[in-house]
Amino acid sequence: MFGFGSMIDKLKKNPKKIVLTEGSDPRILEAASRLLASNFLKPILLGNEEEIFKASEDAGFNIRGAEIIDPRKYDRFEEMVEMFCEIRKSKGVQPEQAREILSHANYFGTMLIKMGVADCLLGGATYSTADTVRPALQIIKTKPGNTIVSSCFILVRPSATGENEVLAMADCAINIKPSEDELVEIAGETISCARVFGVDPKVAFLSYSTLGSGKGEDVIKVRNAANKAKEKFPEVPIDGELQFDAAVSPRVARQKCPQSGVAGYANTFIFPDINAGNIGYKIAQRMGNFEAYGPILLGLNAQINDLSRGCNALEVYSMAIITAALA
Repeated sequence: MFGFGSMIDKLKKNPKKIVLTEGSDPRILEAASRLLASNFLKPILLGNEEEIFKASEDAGFNIRGAEIIDPRKYDRFEEMVEMFCEIRKSKGVQPEQAREILSHANYFGTMLIKMGVADCLLGGATYSTADTVRPALQIIKTKPGNTIVSSCFILVRPSATGENEVLAMADCAINIKPSEDELVEIAGETISCARVFGVDPKVAFLSYSTLGSGKGEDVIKVRNAANKAKEKFPEVPIDGELQFDAAVSPRVARQKCPQSGVAGYANTFIFPDINAGNIGYKIAQRMGNFEAYGPILLGLNAQINDLSRGCNALEVYSMAIITAALA
């Protein structure tokens, strides 16, 4: 698998504990079995112990050595309830309500991070992105200086030279219609994430216009965001607004914007909204033969990541490594 050697080496030196919220799902069990055999990442499976072991036996996966926590039997549950009530005090959450909320694996797992029991969390194999992000925002909250949670996909494809072509795309999963300043924040987080995967970021803010060729409010928003990002991250090559062909094709770039230092060679793409981002990364994945890793959630105080409900066991395994390496 692409780029995982350095991440695994990092985890071998400092193993992490990762919460897998859907403990009895066969895809989770297969990934957990592989992680346990590798011994560089410690999975915590949430759910009923008897059900999890039965599901693993039925599917033929060895999960001996995994830590299994049943929210209904957790010996620190009342401590968790008290802490959650304090966190949600401004919303008037009472213990009875907290017990009900924390019976759900997404909230319970997020609280395990808050309590220091685990380092990171991976969920979403059977529920929506919103169900992963909501407890993270309520409990973990955004990093100082950040106002939003965003997301990034890392796309990987072998090239003719034998090296991998690696791209970063954001935000393809979380923010529906980000503002200028939110686009700048998304760009900053995506630049940092791209570097973890060995990308030297060349950032294109994408639009249907290239440096003034088109008009409209959306064009102005992207152009302004690109200019703000240039000021905020002066060490990073950034340009925009750019059409996708100008961003990636040197020939088109020479025609449309020969003065640009990014056009034709961009590898980090900031989309104007979630429609463009979600469609864009899926076209690259399905028609461009890129492997897509993500969505990688950015901007939180702890590393929490979301799975696609259509994921397979290899994707769970890969995302578990990525999540722990970023923690």
